Amino acid sequence: MLDVQNRSAEEAVTGVTGPAGTKPPDGPPPAPLRPYLILAGVLCGLYFLYSWVQYAHFRTPSWDLGIFGQSVRAYAEFRAPVVDIKGPGFQILGDHFSPVTALLAPLYWIWPSPVALLFAQAALFAAGAVVVGRTTQQLLGSRAAGIGLTVAYGLSWGLQEAVKSDFHEIAFAVPLLALTCRALLLGRWTAAVAWAAPLVLVKEDMGLTVAMVGAVLFLKGQKRLGAAVAGFGVAAFALTVLVLIPAASRVGEYDYWSKIEKTGQGAETSFGQVIGDALASGERWEMVFYLLAITGFLALRSPLILLVLPTLGWRFLSQDPNHWGMHWHYSAILMPVVFLALVDGVRSVRTSPRAWLVSYGKVVVPVATAVALVLAANLPLRELMKSETYRTDTRTVQARAAVDAVPDGVSVEADVSLLAHLTADHRVYWVGTSGDVDPDYLAFDLRGWSQQVSDPVQLASQLHPEARYEIVHRSDGFAVLKKV
Repeated sequence: MLDVQNRSAEEAVTGVTGPAGTKPPDGPPPAPLRPYLILAGVLCGLYFLYSWVQYAHFRTPSWDLGIFGQSVRAYAEFRAPVVDIKGPGFQILGDHFSPVTALLAPLYWIWPSPVALLFAQAALFAAGAVVVGRTTQQLLGSRAAGIGLTVAYGLSWGLQEAVKSDFHEIAFAVPLLALTCRALLLGRWTAAVAWAAPLVLVKEDMGLTVAMVGAVLFLKGQKRLGAAVAGFGVAAFALTVLVLIPAASRVGEYDYWSKIEKTGQGAETSFGQVIGDALASGERWEMVFYLLAITGFLALRSPLILLVLPTLGWRFLSQDPNHWGMHWHYSAILMPVVFLALVDGVRSVRTSPRAWLVSYGKVVVPVATAVALVLAANLPLRELMKSETYRTDTRTVQARAAVDAVPDGVSVEADVSLLAHLTADHRVYWVGTSGDVDPDYLAFDLRGWSQQVSDPVQLASQLHPEARYEIVHRSDGFAVLKKV
């Protein structure tokens, strides 16, 4: 560890203890920016290409891109972030507290499309690669190690699965956590706090992660600062889930408590049952295993590993299977933490009295890089190597025609596959959530309804018995209906 507790503020930040331009023997050498910017540019391109192809071919995996597209559009138009996809007039800050997404409004002015959000996420994920790579080179003194871990981080399963899951607000947390961990490793305590504090605006649970930043500061000897940061994080978490979210929510409470209190079938659970299920879950522990395995388990030697506990904690307690495994976007924020914890672990074992541990520390970075490359062969970005990924099939053509059949500016109720493509210039509802509102148009992906009803007009009458709709466009896969 760097001995920064007895240095001046300037020495702690710059590493300079002698005349101008000199460095102490143990100070981290500077690392060039250019090679890591180049790697980040390549990663950004890969992330965005995957996201764009998935969007353009109507392979959106959930309604989330439509939700964020609708909320960012509202911010860009200086309106409250109402997301009709979750219900007419639904205030999104009463669901998850993520005001940070308002920062995307200027980008949306230039590029009014959900695709802009996909690009922003790709850039934010890639920005974390610059931080991870440069920090690795500075602390380990090896450009090869820096480039290797940049690649390992960039191809990590947590980021790739997040890219596959379309846009989410946690994209902002990834570079913020990378910068926080970097500052902690370099002994820049004020900078660590400055980068960590905005995390409470990313998502409500991040307050607990900020509290863990305070715990790391406390362990590093910054007891007052650490206690203050931990208190701030806990207070921010309590404020958002007990006050701010309930105030904006229709139900007057934080609705996601039910993910812990009830099973997927809606049955009540006991605390003992929740803990027992969490500890006995192979899927949950498999996720933890892979999280640590990509660092050769050496991340466990760093106090930075404390930062993963809040996210792992709520995921273990959740009764929703989507939170347990390696899919979706939930592990993306853990990637910069574990890779920089690995760097800290490598640095710490260099002075270990155990010869085998010293030797292991010398090879763990190339091993981690090799593991990342091997795992990448079975992760989402591999699809970019296949020609069929880019092929426009019949369903894509039909979906585009369905979107084109909905006039600009009208209200429309649509399926998941069409939602995001309509949010830029329509008022959009998800099928079944429009309540008493009878939208101007309905747009259905018929594959999802073929087992229930074959006639789109009959389906429309079931969803909106007080209104009458007629078909204005139909193909084998999609139907668009207009209110008459």
